[in-house]
Amino acid sequence: MAEDLTDRVRIRDEHVLSKKRYKLSEVDIDYRRSDGTWQRQTREVFDRKHAAAILPVDPKRGTVILIRQFRLPAFLTGYEKPLVEVIAGALDDDAPDVCARREAMEEAGIEVSDLKEVFHCFMSPGAITERMHLFVGTYGGRAAKGGGLQDEGEDIEVLEMPLADAMAMIERGEIVDAKTIMLLQWVLLNRT
Repeated sequence: MAEDLTDRVRIRDEHVLSKKRYKLSEVDIDYRRSDGTWQRQTREVFDRKHAAAILPVDPKRGTVILIRQFRLPAFLTGYEKPLVEVIAGALDDDAPDVCARREAMEEAGIEVSDLKEVFHCFMSPGAITERMHLFVGTYGGRAAKGGGLQDEGEDIEVLEMPLADAMAMIERGEIVDAKTIMLLQWVLLNRT
């Protein structure tokens, strides 16, 4: 079991740098190192809130649902293609499973059943507070249009493909999103 760091971290001050859609802060701490000495540190922390992601699977047909959409941060790094991803969204005060079901309907127009949380993890713990709850679930046909919410800037293309094709996209570098790679790998390793 990992050590509780409560007695090794003293938060000295927090300066909010921005509080628009999300909060960006500069946090000053004292941290007691493993050799017992205290060290002053300053870190920028992006408070992204928690989220859920889901990979819908049709085990009978061996297919998965992914989405493709524009992501500005990836674009600004020079990745000039839309990202292929699993369905995901902020919890917005919902339980993670409720969020996963909501996002599946909003983004892909599908209802999911047999929902199973397979991971919860920090995607970028050096700078971002977001904890991601990762789910798999089964789906049948599409119940609605999907495509995301226009007022949130979403313009989502729904992709249905065999699991083998999605895995090949990872190998070719066409899927570069960590949560998507993790869930696809989990399904590949755990399919029955």
